[in-house]
Amino acid sequence: MASSFVSTPSPRFGAGNLVSGVYMPTKRKINQVEELKDRLSRCSIAVSTNPTNLDANEMNELRRKLRERNVEYRIVKNTLTYIAADEAGRPKLKEVVQGPTGLAFGYEDPTEVAKALEEFIRTARSSLSIQGALLDQRVLSPQEVSTLATLPSKGEILASLLGQMQSPIVRLVSQLQTPIVGLVTTLRGPLGGLSIVLQQRARQLESPE
Repeated sequence: MASSFVSTPSPRFGAGNLVSGVYMPTKRKINQVEELKDRLSRCSIAVSTNPTNLDANEMNELRRKLRERNVEYRIVKNTLTYIAADEAGRPKLKEVVQGPTGLAFGYEDPTEVAKALEEFIRTARSSLSIQGALLDQRVLSPQEVSTLATLPSKGEILASLLGQMQSPIVRLVSQLQTPIVGLVTTLRGPLGGLSIVLQQRARQLESPE
């Protein structure tokens, strides 16, 4: 009697282990999907890059530069990435994952990811190319990612706002201090003269007549 099991690759995970005539996804693939799903659920931005032609030294340098800005970089398999994107509720990521792909995951300021990638490509004269990004639920083109890299970071914006807030306060304190300083200067004049007069009178009283 023929087996009722279908010996075709799993449509969800692709080829896996053949068990009793049925393809089962490997534990490694399941773990990869779960890890990608977790990163996609937590990240503020995921930038898709094509790392073709990067050698081992360039890849290590890229990862190091990105880690300095709290950015994770992972070479991914597209099929598993599509599954993770769907399960994480971010299916639009699939639009920018084409061909050989490395994903840069940023969890804080999205501009930091774009800045780090653009800086690496420029300074290392790297062949790494940006394919696009997913910012929250919005797909960005490579040009929009480059524009994102030119925007001020959250830290720069906060510093600018703080500077603007402090300026009128500094001016107010300066204005408040001016009359006080003037008052002290004015009082010092007669008080100083009175002190001299009293000292002279004391010496006269101490001297014998």
